[in-house]
Amino acid sequence: MGRALEAITLLKQQMERAVVGQAHVVERLLIALLCNGNVLLEGLPGTAKTRSIKSLAKALDAGLGRIQFTPDLLPSDVTGTEVYHSDGDSGGEKLTFQPGPIFNNLVLADEINRAPAKVQSALLEAMEERQITVAGKTYALPELFMVLATQNPIEQEGTYPLPEAQMDRFLMKVTIDYPGDDAELDIIRLVRGEEVQEKASEVEIPQQAIFEAREQIHNLQIAEPMERYIVALVMATRDPARYSEQLASWISVGSSPRASIALDKCARAHAWMQGRDYVSPEDVQAVAPDVLGHRLIVSYTAQAEGVSAPDIVREILQNVAVA
Repeated sequence: MGRALEAITLLKQQMERAVVGQAHVVERLLIALLCNGNVLLEGLPGTAKTRSIKSLAKALDAGLGRIQFTPDLLPSDVTGTEVYHSDGDSGGEKLTFQPGPIFNNLVLADEINRAPAKVQSALLEAMEERQITVAGKTYALPELFMVLATQNPIEQEGTYPLPEAQMDRFLMKVTIDYPGDDAELDIIRLVRGEEVQEKASEVEIPQQAIFEAREQIHNLQIAEPMERYIVALVMATRDPARYSEQLASWISVGSSPRASIALDKCARAHAWMQGRDYVSPEDVQAVAPDVLGHRLIVSYTAQAEGVSAPDIVREILQNVAVA
């Protein structure tokens, strides 16, 4: 693991200094980055969603593109468009592609659920295919590419809820809560300090460290019992009746095969970040709520009982035995 793990650990430490009281969020962002996936952050206003993403871009040698999603946004505002530029040699004009903010290493899609379906579909191609198509031409995105989307759970007026198919494209959905008493005090002191003086210089982590870490995670061994445990967790979302009638009444539609793939990737990344070369049940259980929660369609019965998707995942973890 060596230098790559040291670099990622340093990256994590620098982010935690900038984002107080959200260690869980920082770790999940790094896991998604190491797994070459995309993340959806959901939280109330002021819970450091945008700050977390900006701190990652600042500590990493990577470009950040921010898109503030609004109902009047057009796909070209995200992908870019072809424009006429004067040709100095001939005195005429030629059509040239002007890249949009999607052509960055890290893309902050702020309040993604405020964008109409056409814009969401343009972002979907970038997330899934790592390329965009404009006027019949395909343009590749950077090798290091990650979409970090945010949404506010309390404001539904003037929003376009993400379709289940697009939610499935996010490797993880991370729910952010308000910080505790001590963390709130630290936040006040941190911001006050930033207002009166420049922050201490920090080391910028090169992109090559991410690529090296990804290769090591790809080669990390996972035993067959852990593979079967991952499959059992996902199957429990599709056939919950085999475990309990209560679970069956809570789930309308279970997780897709993308859930199994994501659980495998995230569990290996979590184990690697702990300095281990094998995956344990604790690694799978640690990432399961963020990987499975947004891939479930919760039934009306569960909603009436006040049961959320994370509650259902916790119930599944209690019912499914480790292979």
